[in-house]
Amino acid sequence: MEELKHLIYFESLLEDANNELVRQAQSEGGLAVGYTCFHAPEVLLNLGKCFSVRLRAPNTASMELATYYMANNSCEYARALLERALEGNYSFLYGMAGVDVCEANNRAMENMEIMKVQGEGKDGFFWCNLDVPYSDDEDCVAHTVEQVSRKILKPMHENYGVDISDAAIRAAVAEHNEVSRIITELGSFRKLDNPTITGYEFAVIVLVTYVCPKAHIVEKLRETLEEVRQREPDKEKSFRVRVAVVGSEIDDPRLIELIEGCGALVVADRFCYGSFPGRQEIPLQDGEDALTQVCRWYLQNTDCPRQCAAHRVQRRYDRVAELVSEYKADGVIYEQMKFCTYWSYERTMASHIMPDEYGINVLSIDRPYISGQSGQLRTRVQAFVESLEIKKLNAGNKEKQGR
Repeated sequence: MEELKHLIYFESLLEDANNELVRQAQSEGGLAVGYTCFHAPEVLLNLGKCFSVRLRAPNTASMELATYYMANNSCEYARALLERALEGNYSFLYGMAGVDVCEANNRAMENMEIMKVQGEGKDGFFWCNLDVPYSDDEDCVAHTVEQVSRKILKPMHENYGVDISDAAIRAAVAEHNEVSRIITELGSFRKLDNPTITGYEFAVIVLVTYVCPKAHIVEKLRETLEEVRQREPDKEKSFRVRVAVVGSEIDDPRLIELIEGCGALVVADRFCYGSFPGRQEIPLQDGEDALTQVCRWYLQNTDCPRQCAAHRVQRRYDRVAELVSEYKADGVIYEQMKFCTYWSYERTMASHIMPDEYGINVLSIDRPYISGQSGQLRTRVQAFVESLEIKKLNAGNKEKQGR
């Protein structure tokens, strides 16, 4: 297939947290607010002149400083963020919307706050640590509304004069929904028998929507969608099997590139920083305030293993099975960041539950933060691809024999 017109530009935006569009928006009076987790409602960070930047640590090499302040057996994602913060890479931010989601992220944020990594001249800078419930009933919704109102909306309004009215929230949701519609349609082309967009391309585009001000990227997203609508696929498939990738943070598309280089087209992305969840429309009704509806949507749509209520656990397994069916995946790669407490349990359980109860083939891996060049990981994915091909061949032979 012909290369997407804006792909190289999109890739360049992922090379630095303080990328070209972030700098442009701030030169126009915008204020970047950092966040790391789906549970910090992204849409509420995009009110008025504020815009959200989901934190990544591109070009991470050594994590020696962060390991000194944390531990060598703590999550590498959290350590990578702290390392880059200590180097001054997030000094462009005007606020940090943290979440009490896991001990590693808590320690990373705590160290950032203590060492004042926000830089000079940020008198209005605010740190928050949202206490997010483990379930999604109406008491949990009310608690989340209180947390978000006090720890995010109040300082945005008092420190920076941001409009936090119901009308402003509905406008932010409308902007989010337009981006989500574009991403959803782009992702739908992966359902084709011979998709007109690769998993790597899709991962790059989705990541861009998390790390750039939406108003500055939406036009190129529209152009890319129209381009994919008209795009002709290769005459012969460039992949051997189709897989869904499920798990913790993947904020480096080179990992998707590695998987696809082994012959496994990534057709569904149920991982942190992917499109499921996070790039679906948020429906709003007129009979209830927008803030409550937004908080409820995030609680009810999270697929994080931190949510340990029984119905949430069951929903996660069912959701993966739905994606496998909808996107015609031959198997699932469950991945986790090394030392991730929540995903280590989820991945271990899923490696048994998904094959035994759902009949879905699973590859279960843990990986370092920087893993796009991992030879060991490549070998395991290649073996998984071969096993899926053998199973498909055997299933085809049985079908012929039954005729």
